[in-house]
Amino acid sequence: MEATKKLKKSVLIKQRKEQEKAQVGGASTAKLLNCPTSPRKMRLVVDLIRGQKVENALYILKHTSKEAAVRVEKLLLSAIKNWEAANEGSSVADSGLYVKEVSVGGGRQLKRLRPAPQGRGYRIRKRSNHVTLVVDSLNNVNN
Repeated sequence: MEATKKLKKSVLIKQRKEQEKAQVGGASTAKLLNCPTSPRKMRLVVDLIRGQKVENALYILKHTSKEAAVRVEKLLLSAIKNWEAANEGSSVADSGLYVKEVSVGGGRQLKRLRPAPQGRGYRIRKRSNHVTLVVDSLNNVNN
C-alpha cells in the first residue's frame, strides 16, 4: 500500500512539473558554481538586485564597482537567455521580467598555510560560493 502512495506522489509531482512548464512566462534559473569569491562579498552585490526588474538590475550591476558584480551580471544575462529559450513566442520587454529569487551558498574551501613567526603556520581559507538566480515574468504573477 505504501508503494502505491509513493508512486502516486511521484506521478503527481511529475504532472505538476509538466503543468508549470506548460505555462507561458514561467520562471527560469541560472546557477554559478564554485565562484572564487567569499559568500559574504557576493551577498553584498546580490542583495542589491533581489526583487528588481531585469533592466534595473542590469543597470545596477553595470554601475557597481565590486568584482562580484561582473559575475552576477553574466549570470543574470544567462538567466534571461534561459527564459527566452523556454518562452520563444514572447519578448523580454513585453513580459516584464524581474529577479524572483537570488541565493548565495558557501562552496568548497581551499585550505592553505601561510608561514608565521617561530615555525608556526597560519591557516588561510580561500572561500568560494554557489549563486542561484531565478527570473520570472510579472505577467505570470498577475494571472
